[in-house]
Amino acid sequence: MILIWGIPSEPPIRRLLDELDQLGEPYVMVSQRQFAQTDLHLTIDAVGNLDGTLTYQGQTYPLSGLTGVYLRLVDDEVLPEFQHLAPADPLRTHARRLIQHLTLWTEWSGSRVVNRMSAMTSNNSKPYQAQFIRQHGFRIPNTLITNEPDLAQDFCRQYNNRVIYKSISGVRSIVQQWDPVADAEKLALIRHCPVQFQEQVEGFDVRVHVIGELAIATRITAHATDYRYAIQQTGEAATLTPYDLDPDVAANCVALSQALGLDFSGIDLRIQPDGAVYCFEVNPCPAYSYYESHTDQPIAARLAEYLSGHDQYYRRIWQL
Repeated sequence: MILIWGIPSEPPIRRLLDELDQLGEPYVMVSQRQFAQTDLHLTIDAVGNLDGTLTYQGQTYPLSGLTGVYLRLVDDEVLPEFQHLAPADPLRTHARRLIQHLTLWTEWSGSRVVNRMSAMTSNNSKPYQAQFIRQHGFRIPNTLITNEPDLAQDFCRQYNNRVIYKSISGVRSIVQQWDPVADAEKLALIRHCPVQFQEQVEGFDVRVHVIGELAIATRITAHATDYRYAIQQTGEAATLTPYDLDPDVAANCVALSQALGLDFSGIDLRIQPDGAVYCFEVNPCPAYSYYESHTDQPIAARLAEYLSGHDQYYRRIWQL
């Protein structure tokens, strides 16, 4: 049986559930919003094996029977049911202990987990993640991380103001192109929080979804600095199409994902006209449904097969 834990109405989860239904694969969908009706009881046997039971909406499931797990959690602070609780309400403690137990069990479970919490933390620091990226055959843009306005201005001048800037954390931020006039006026604000500045790399964007040993690539064409916000930045939506990724690049993507301990990842590449490949980051919990909806690439289907253990026949790198 497959365990899915998150918000059932969210498109990546909805698509995965649809594909599990197509496979006829049994699953239990635990809504994170229903924490009051959820319990996770852990046990340790005489030889140190971790086991236990999951109880959800009156049904109990042995953890040993859960062979695949998909986690797509949100911060409990944003849940309406959590926000309405008084500060001392025992349900607050219960909700947080529930996630602690889930984290502990998935770290030690023999189940196929997409993805373990420990592996997802690499995205909390872009500089840390960049070390892995460089070790796996990719270039990274020349980068400055600073909270010194003078250093930032010198860096931007060095690249003739062809520079972008973004957050160094895992919190989503909109990538912006440096404007020497408009941005100089607010540059002093970086004293309160370091910012990552990078040379702007020419070329086209490719998102690679890695599922186990499978790489599915999508080419993105957009005039925006951040194609995710193309309409807001340029008034024109990005165009997404399936992309035939070079086998060596695909192999590097798989190796990078595995080095980070990720069974499922979204890797952001930019390919220059001369074929040089830059990697910007690795998303450990990709919103893959955005790419799938534009291209009909079978990302959810392959993810469902992977969680179900039905992926033996494609234990090689495919280009789709």
